[in-house]
Amino acid sequence: MARVFSGIQPTGDLHLGNYLGALRRFAAEEQSPDAVFCIVDLHALTVPQDPAALRARTLQTANLYLASGLDPDVCTLFVQSHVPEHTELAWLMECTASVGELRRMTQFKEKSASAEFVSGGLFTYPALMAADILLYDTERVPVGDDQRQHLELARDLAIRFNGRYGDTFVVPEAAIPTVAARVMDLQNPTAKMSKSVDSPQGTVLMLDDPDTIARKIRRAVTDTGTDVRYDPDTKPGVSNLLAILSAVTGTPPGELAGRYQQYGPLKADTADAVVEVLRPVQARYRELEADPDATLAVLEKGAARARETASVTLARAHGAVGLLPRSR
Repeated sequence: MARVFSGIQPTGDLHLGNYLGALRRFAAEEQSPDAVFCIVDLHALTVPQDPAALRARTLQTANLYLASGLDPDVCTLFVQSHVPEHTELAWLMECTASVGELRRMTQFKEKSASAEFVSGGLFTYPALMAADILLYDTERVPVGDDQRQHLELARDLAIRFNGRYGDTFVVPEAAIPTVAARVMDLQNPTAKMSKSVDSPQGTVLMLDDPDTIARKIRRAVTDTGTDVRYDPDTKPGVSNLLAILSAVTGTPPGELAGRYQQYGPLKADTADAVVEVLRPVQARYRELEADPDATLAVLEKGAARARETASVTLARAHGAVGLLPRSR
């Protein structure tokens, strides 16, 4: 199987879009000895973080990976900061990228425009993201549309580095999911559901209790008119509900639309389906949360496994650019 790499930042609470678009799919489709899953805590530092909250959310993210079905005896699950090769290779990537390329990153422009403090890390973190991917000879990277530009930069940097110094890195390909790739905000269905606290009523968190989930979905914004049809352009609200129900049930959204004449029953069925799909995940999470030492042991084992590959790739890159080998 092709080697897969994916990472999630431990910033904010993971939500339904993270589960349907990533975690559940990873457990069902991508899990193999060649799959590498990383909690990218260093990326979180591009903006100021509360230290205690960062530690807690990093552990929470690991538990949600495991609760979603990832088997650490099959795939590799670890925390980015536990594998120092990530930051070492990031420097080589920074020296390979141009200022113009980094300046053109859409996420940098958006985040820096509204921030009082803009860190150098926010500017250069696409180079760290490239290092994350290239360290593991990654062939496929499951990403959402919002990360496609960063993956293209990783590809460009790998090609440029290989052209300058000889074949060193595998050039990765994007794997854009077609189902539930973009679960939209329930209160603003033209915007992607986000871990941000800007729209708490529009975001279904993976750890929301059943009553909260049902209330958020019942209060979801719909559209003018009463007809139920899957048309994201003209009926984004009802289309978002149909897309969520489709992702949970496996039934195409257009087929689901034909079963409803009113919004109310669609909301009720969507709420029930989401509650049920998250119920076993939440139960498993509570078990993992009660034994943090076990999760820490999983992460330690995963980091050791990750370093077996990462150290080889880093040594190859060091040799390619002319750095002296380290003494053993």
